Amino acid sequence: MKAKDFDEKFDNDEDILDYLDLSKAKRVLQDQKRVNVDFPVWMLESLDKEASRVGVTRQSIIKVWLAERLEQLAVNKNLRRVSH
Repeated sequence: MKAKDFDEKFDNDEDILDYLDLSKAKRVLQDQKRVNVDFPVWMLESLDKEASRVGVTRQSIIKVWLAERLEQLAVNKNLRRVSH
């Protein structure tokens, strides 16, 4: 398939997955490294309650909350840089 045809299908919201080789696809900046973190028991209990409430694992809630906080810090840093 020519790139022009592929682009046209994509632009028309047509399904293009059959035209892609996803076997080697990677998400940018998604390499993982295992770390160990010690938490107080009360914090683990709170994390587990919240994770259970939203139907995810403890690890998932930690990742989501950390990602949200890091994004918030980046936005605040960029706002400070623009205002100066």
